Amino acid sequence: MSLTGKHYGILLAGLATAFLHLSLFSEMGFDPIVLNGLGYLALLGAYFLPIPFFQQRRSLVWWALMGYTVLTFVLWIILGDKNFVPGTSSATGYYAKAAELVLMAFLLADKPKS
Repeated sequence: MSLTGKHYGILLAGLATAFLHLSLFSEMGFDPIVLNGLGYLALLGAYFLPIPFFQQRRSLVWWALMGYTVLTFVLWIILGDKNFVPGTSSATGYYAKAAELVLMAFLLADKPKS
């Protein structure tokens, strides 16, 4: 697969989102919010690594990554800490949501035809 600008956008936004979730480990331990970062890394790997099983199911992997991102965003709206305090996990949540919006935009630009 030849990487295009939208692929680099997906990679950068996805890695930023994963990093932001994983950065909360020292504060929260093995919390589902932190483990969410591992899910992003796994889905990015499935989307980009030359693994035939996933490449043959690229459309399904696209839907999984998009669904995972939307679910993460919606769950933060429902359950997340909305008090923005710089330097805290609540601020990290806002930064992660910004990265997820960018990720969703790049994913929509790369939506499979089928």
